[in-house]
Amino acid sequence: MADPRRHSHLHSHGDVAAHDHGHSHAGGENHVHAHNHMADALRAGNFRRLLGAFVVTLVFLVVEVVFGILSNSLALLSDAGHMFTDVLGLGMALAAMQLARRQRSNPRRTFGLYRLEILAALANGILLFGVAGYVVFEAFRRFQDPPEVANISMLVVAIGGLVANLVAFMLLRGGAGQSLNVRAAYLEVIADALGSVGVIVAAVVIALTGWPYVDPIAGAAIGLFILPRTWRLTSQTLRILVQAAPPHLDLDEIARALLELEGVVDVHDLHCWTLTSEMEVASAHLRVCAGADSAQILRSAQGVLSDRFSVAHATLQIEDETAQCRDCAW
Repeated sequence: MADPRRHSHLHSHGDVAAHDHGHSHAGGENHVHAHNHMADALRAGNFRRLLGAFVVTLVFLVVEVVFGILSNSLALLSDAGHMFTDVLGLGMALAAMQLARRQRSNPRRTFGLYRLEILAALANGILLFGVAGYVVFEAFRRFQDPPEVANISMLVVAIGGLVANLVAFMLLRGGAGQSLNVRAAYLEVIADALGSVGVIVAAVVIALTGWPYVDPIAGAAIGLFILPRTWRLTSQTLRILVQAAPPHLDLDEIARALLELEGVVDVHDLHCWTLTSEMEVASAHLRVCAGADSAQILRSAQGVLSDRFSVAHATLQIEDETAQCRDCAW
């Protein structure tokens, strides 16, 4: 019986011989199913974490907006603005994860809708840039004419916001290293928690000294604090969307590892990219010597990619050593 992970095709490239194409997850079908099961379990856990954080932040967002308006506090409203982007970002992330999970079997979407998670993270980053810019602008305006701030309401709500952020922090901490979406929400929650601390400090200073400028200073500080983190998040999402190689993968090292396999004489047209969080993909052409066992080379190459580089989804093309694939290099 033919190996279902291998397909043979004849190309009309002049002196190009028949090529074997391999496409499977390394380590055999059992490894594939185990890997997919583990990935699904991680995504289900991350979905529950995001959902819990979404409920907590949504409830307190309403409280913070109402009391921010009533107390006339820019610091409180800026914190509410960040919390709003949390809610919106978490909502988009949840929707993206749910759609990606449902659409994996759609024959028109061969990679499912996993990229929706990255688009949600990118939209979240853009929103954070907008909120931070508005808060800094409003802080500048309030320096010229500082309004009266109800510091008691501001203090009570800020303490409640800090508690809500700490709850969301505990929910998201476990998945921050597994998913870019969860990491985006995790970073925002940290920024919001520090923002709540800033609001608390501002409320205490106003209560003790009556100095009105501390409110716009705290608001501007909260807005500026999140900008570097937002930039890093946005850069990560853009790197994935342009299909750049993951920063932790050295393509030269991967090529050398594949070239060390017995029977492989050349490695070319090597590509690695990230489909979504914790899901790296690779493709390559391997030129092998005459008489080499293509099936064994294919299995060994996929094993190297999976075991050494954690690339479990690889498409490999096996070529005869005399082949000259003139149109395969990008």
